[in-house]
Amino acid sequence: MEACTGLPSSGGGGRVTVQFNDDLKACAALVHRADPDRFMAAMAAPVAARSVLFPIYALNVEVARAPWVTQEAMIAEMRLQWWRDALQEIAEGPTVRRHEVVTPLSQVLSPHLAVMLDEYVAVRRWDIYRDPFEDEAHFEAYLNHSSASLMVASAQSLGEADEPVLREFGYAVGVANWLRAIPDLEARGRIPLLDGTPDAVRDLAQKALNRLRRAQGQRLAISPEARPALLAGWQSEWVLRKAIAQPDRVAAGNLMQGEVRRRVSLMWKVVRGRW
Repeated sequence: MEACTGLPSSGGGGRVTVQFNDDLKACAALVHRADPDRFMAAMAAPVAARSVLFPIYALNVEVARAPWVTQEAMIAEMRLQWWRDALQEIAEGPTVRRHEVVTPLSQVLSPHLAVMLDEYVAVRRWDIYRDPFEDEAHFEAYLNHSSASLMVASAQSLGEADEPVLREFGYAVGVANWLRAIPDLEARGRIPLLDGTPDAVRDLAQKALNRLRRAQGQRLAISPEARPALLAGWQSEWVLRKAIAQPDRVAAGNLMQGEVRRRVSLMWKVVRGRW
């Protein structure tokens, strides 16, 4: 990776160059280890976008794993609260704690997005405990505040983008990722679905696919500068289609693309400028 300063800077002739400091390198390395799909999506984005996406995706890694690194609920709660406090500092400024993720994150998040991501952290408390979702509204809120809010923050940190469209897209991406995670969640003692029957899984996937298509039908609501953030959902349509056609693949953990298909499908999205 490029070394030295930090965020994008203008070079000669209007050319934008991006140099990665140690914090950005650490964020990229963290995402590479823990979230290879988002790492690939970020690397497929323009270089200038990576310095924005990597800190946000590193935040996602840290928040997502916080409830799982300990058996002690109180410690897990404290870990999530640490990130809520950090986001509050970013929102309120001007002093932000020194941290390899928080520091670069403070340089890319607006106060508004930092406030929004507080709820994104808060809903991950569900991951700490073994209680099922209360109802469909609870499940929808979890996905809206986690996956959809992450999509909003990622895209709007890059450029102009309509929040309702991003939330439609982010919800669909969240469902696709959730369906892929079902076997692992169940192995950890969680109850990830309100109804795990094949018909209910098919209906959930179809609903998500419908929302994905609605978002895709409003492409002009997302500026070209913001669109690289949506590459993170490049596998979602394939996953949702498979879950609709063969819902038993969800319980079997058989919703992963082969490595060649995974890479080619991402590159195809990039070449066509689609999401």
